[in-house]
Amino acid sequence: MKENKEGQTTSISKTRTLEEIADFWDTHSLADYWDETHEVDFEVRIQRKCRITLMPEIYEKIQTEAKSQGVLPETLVNLWLAERLQTTDSEL
Repeated sequence: MKENKEGQTTSISKTRTLEEIADFWDTHSLADYWDETHEVDFEVRIQRKCRITLMPEIYEKIQTEAKSQGVLPETLVNLWLAERLQTTDSEL
């Protein structure tokens, strides 16, 4: 597991690795340490995902092909679309 910066321990669990921190919180309640916490601000960047509806029979074929290639159906469709768009761009 990855260690904290410069091997420092965390303020509440007094542990050094993510695994130790997880083990600590598996057996402790935040309610017991609430007075030792402080408010923080952070930013989360989420990529926007789009949804496209497919006919069930098309999705079944995609699912079968994806399974044979060992990838998720979403991955296969993204690869196919990227290839198609690249071909379309090169024809312009």
